[in-house]
Amino acid sequence: MMRLRDPRTGRLRAAAFALLLLAPLPATAAEGDPPYEESLVRLSEILGALHYLRPLCGAEEPTLWRDQMEALLAAEEPPPERRGRIVNAFNHGYSSFAALYRTCTAAAATAVERYMSEGERLTRDITTRYGR
Repeated sequence: MMRLRDPRTGRLRAAAFALLLLAPLPATAAEGDPPYEESLVRLSEILGALHYLRPLCGAEEPTLWRDQMEALLAAEEPPPERRGRIVNAFNHGYSSFAALYRTCTAAAATAVERYMSEGERLTRDITTRYGR
Protein backbone atom coordinates (compact mmCIF):
# COMPACT_ATOMS: atom_id res chain seq x y z
CA MET A 1 0.00 0.00 0.00
CA MET A 2 1.32 3.43 -0.95
CA ARG A 3 1.34 6.10 1.76
CA LEU A 4 0.96 9.74 0.93
CA ARG A 5 3.30 12.07 2.74
CA ASP A 6 2.05 15.10 4.53
CA PRO A 7 4.36 17.97 3.49
CA ARG A 8 4.13 19.37 7.02
CA THR A 9 5.65 16.16 8.37
CA GLY A 10 8.68 16.59 6.14
CA ARG A 11 9.16 20.14 7.41
CA LEU A 12 8.83 18.94 11.00
CA ARG A 13 11.43 16.25 10.42
CA ALA A 14 13.77 18.79 8.82
CA ALA A 15 13.30 21.13 11.77
CA ALA A 16 13.98 18.33 14.27
CA PHE A 17 17.08 17.33 12.31
CA ALA A 18 18.24 20.96 12.31
CA LEU A 19 17.88 21.15 16.08
CA LEU A 20 20.01 18.05 16.50
CA LEU A 21 22.72 19.28 14.16
CA LEU A 22 22.74 22.82 15.43
CA ALA A 23 22.85 22.04 19.11
CA PRO A 24 25.94 23.68 20.57
CA LEU A 25 28.97 21.47 20.81
CA PRO A 26 29.53 20.03 24.29
CA ALA A 27 31.73 22.00 26.63
CA THR A 28 35.29 21.52 25.47
CA ALA A 29 37.33 23.52 27.93
CA ALA A 30 40.45 21.70 29.07
CA GLU A 31 42.71 22.37 32.00
CA GLY A 32 44.67 25.53 31.37
CA ASP A 33 42.14 27.00 28.93
CA PRO A 34 40.93 30.54 29.60
CA PRO A 35 37.68 30.92 31.55
CA TYR A 36 35.88 32.15 28.42
CA GLU A 37 36.72 29.02 26.39
CA GLU A 38 33.16 27.71 26.13
CA SER A 39 31.92 31.10 24.93
CA LEU A 40 34.76 31.34 22.43
CA VAL A 41 34.01 27.88 21.03
CA ARG A 42 30.34 28.82 20.69
CA LEU A 43 31.29 32.08 18.98
CA SER A 44 33.46 30.12 16.55
CA GLU A 45 30.53 27.86 15.74
CA ILE A 46 28.34 30.89 15.09
CA LEU A 47 30.98 32.41 12.80
CA GLY A 48 31.01 29.19 10.78
CA ALA A 49 27.23 29.19 10.49
CA LEU A 50 27.22 32.81 9.37
CA HIS A 51 30.00 32.12 6.87
CA TYR A 52 27.63 29.69 5.17
CA LEU A 53 24.26 31.38 5.71
CA ARG A 54 24.92 35.07 5.04
CA PRO A 55 26.07 34.61 1.41
CA LEU A 56 23.35 32.01 0.89
CA CYS A 57 20.79 34.63 1.91
CA GLY A 58 22.21 37.29 -0.40
CA ALA A 59 24.82 39.11 1.66
CA GLU A 60 27.76 40.15 -0.48
CA GLU A 61 30.43 39.30 2.05
CA PRO A 62 31.99 36.04 0.85
CA THR A 63 34.89 35.98 3.31
CA LEU A 64 33.83 38.32 6.13
CA TRP A 65 33.02 35.61 8.68
CA ARG A 66 36.04 33.46 7.85
CA ASP A 67 38.16 36.61 8.13
CA GLN A 68 36.62 37.27 11.55
CA MET A 69 37.53 33.72 12.55
CA GLU A 70 41.11 34.21 11.38
CA ALA A 71 41.31 37.46 13.37
CA LEU A 72 40.00 35.66 16.46
CA LEU A 73 42.66 32.95 16.07
CA ALA A 74 45.38 35.56 15.54
CA ALA A 75 44.32 37.41 18.69
CA GLU A 76 44.15 34.24 20.79
CA GLU A 77 47.30 32.52 19.48
CA PRO A 78 46.04 29.20 20.87
CA PRO A 79 48.26 26.13 21.16
CA PRO A 80 47.58 23.46 18.50
CA GLU A 81 45.09 21.34 20.49
CA ARG A 82 43.01 24.34 21.50
CA ARG A 83 43.23 25.81 18.01
CA GLY A 84 41.89 22.52 16.66
CA ARG A 85 38.85 22.68 18.96
CA ILE A 86 38.11 26.25 17.94
CA VAL A 87 38.49 25.51 14.22
CA ASN A 88 36.37 22.35 14.57
CA ALA A 89 33.59 24.46 16.09
CA PHE A 90 33.72 26.84 13.11
CA ASN A 91 33.59 23.91 10.69
CA HIS A 92 30.72 22.33 12.62
CA GLY A 93 28.69 25.54 12.38
CA TYR A 94 29.33 25.74 8.64
CA SER A 95 28.67 22.10 7.80
CA SER A 96 25.55 21.84 9.95
CA PHE A 97 23.80 24.46 7.87
CA ALA A 98 25.34 23.32 4.59
CA ALA A 99 23.74 19.91 5.20
CA LEU A 100 20.30 21.50 5.55
CA TYR A 101 20.04 24.50 3.25
CA ARG A 102 20.71 24.90 -0.44
CA THR A 103 18.63 28.08 -0.72
CA CYS A 104 17.78 30.84 1.69
CA THR A 105 14.53 30.02 3.45
CA ALA A 106 12.61 31.84 6.15
CA ALA A 107 14.16 29.48 8.69
CA ALA A 108 17.67 30.22 7.41
CA ALA A 109 17.02 33.96 7.59
CA THR A 110 15.74 33.56 11.15
CA ALA A 111 18.85 31.58 12.06
CA VAL A 112 21.01 34.41 10.68
CA GLU A 113 19.19 36.97 12.84
CA ARG A 114 19.47 34.84 15.97
CA TYR A 115 23.12 33.99 15.38
CA MET A 116 24.00 37.61 14.71
CA SER A 117 22.42 38.57 18.05
CA GLU A 118 24.03 35.72 19.95
CA GLY A 119 27.43 36.41 18.36
CA GLU A 120 27.22 40.08 19.31
CA ARG A 121 26.29 39.16 22.87
CA LEU A 122 29.12 36.64 23.20
CA THR A 123 31.66 39.06 21.75
CA ARG A 124 30.52 41.81 24.10
CA ASP A 125 30.54 39.47 27.13
CA ILE A 126 34.01 38.09 26.39
CA THR A 127 35.58 41.50 25.79
CA THR A 128 33.84 43.13 28.74
CA ARG A 129 34.62 40.37 31.23
CA TYR A 130 38.05 39.30 30.02
CA GLY A 131 39.42 42.31 28.14
CA ARG A 132 39.97 40.62 24.79
